Amino acid sequence: MINIKEIKILFTYEKTAVMKVLITCISESWGGMEMYSLQSAKFLLNEGHDVELLCYPGSKLHIESHSAGVKVHLSKFRNYFSPIQIFKTAIFLKKNNFDLIHVQASKELWLMVPALQLAFLKTPMILTKHCGSYIKKKDLFHRWLYGRIELALAVSSVIKKNLVDTTPLPEERIELLHNAVDMKIYDCRRYDRRKIRREFTIADNEILIGMNARITPGKGYEEFLHAAKELTKKYDHLKFLAIGEASRGENDYAANIYSLSKELELEGKFIFAGYRNDVPEVLAALDIFVFPSHAEAFGLALIEAMSSGLPSVCSNSDGVMDIAVEGITSYLFEPQNKTEFLNKLIKLIEEPETRIKFGIAARERVEECFDTRLFVCGLIAIYEKVLNSRSNRVAVALHHPAHHLK
Repeated sequence: MINIKEIKILFTYEKTAVMKVLITCISESWGGMEMYSLQSAKFLLNEGHDVELLCYPGSKLHIESHSAGVKVHLSKFRNYFSPIQIFKTAIFLKKNNFDLIHVQASKELWLMVPALQLAFLKTPMILTKHCGSYIKKKDLFHRWLYGRIELALAVSSVIKKNLVDTTPLPEERIELLHNAVDMKIYDCRRYDRRKIRREFTIADNEILIGMNARITPGKGYEEFLHAAKELTKKYDHLKFLAIGEASRGENDYAANIYSLSKELELEGKFIFAGYRNDVPEVLAALDIFVFPSHAEAFGLALIEAMSSGLPSVCSNSDGVMDIAVEGITSYLFEPQNKTEFLNKLIKLIEEPETRIKFGIAARERVEECFDTRLFVCGLIAIYEKVLNSRSNRVAVALHHPAHHLK
């Protein structure tokens, strides 16, 4: 296993031979998985490796990757069984001769495994698991699919356990590798917090409480709005801000959230900022960050906020427990418990010295466990481990007596 201590030793590693890597993320949405894919590509490119992305045409990942200067290939893979896409992908893979393929969704195994088979390629493949599944996949077909994976990466402890429980992968072929954040970018000292506060008419003496999440079920928007309503009854110096937009196909849900805000009479108090490409600057304007997700595989938005030095109130759900520390960086509450969420917010609002203490500890926690360098060194070490393991197996096969009898 690659652990934190081993990764820290790798801070001094010498650059190895350039690897040609394909990262696949054929998604039309924009969330943690898609951000992880683009972030991984940019990190690896900065280290001098040849990285390309396979994504869905016209998706936000396609647009953002193009803007970031990442080489992009397109696939219209949607359905599990897509013979045309499999055939096109086989030709593409044969033509490009990648050293390694890094898949971001288990659904994409239905595309990549048959395509590799059709192209007669032995390219090693890694899967990163971003969210849990309740479906057991240990039948013969899934054993064939997952058997093609050299290694699976889990973004949190709960996802690692889920992989063991639901897939045919043995535990020794699963590594825990947390996502990371570039602490230089998410450093509130780089930004003028008054800029965003002026944009949204936030007074200097007002406490701004915010969240950063897609407007999709399970992110806790209802709990945040109800908490905001109760808090405005108790205090007159609070404002609330939500960064995020509706996920693809969930505009009706977003409309219900906007309607709920109006029903609760939060006009002028609760701001929907929509999608922002200046998230670090927006976070710098906040005083308290909330993360009320009902379930969360990891929580990239949370480590971004913590890197920005923000104290937080978080649900103690799943992957959040790998990140936030009760009474040190955050106050935690039971998911969907509106009363506990409200009480923890009140506590943080009324304890300015705790907000300062939590903010300092939060940034230290990110530096210790979720800094970019940890992720990059860990990912490169894993790639090299997989490639070396594959090379060793090939060498053994070539020297096996049976090989020379052919």
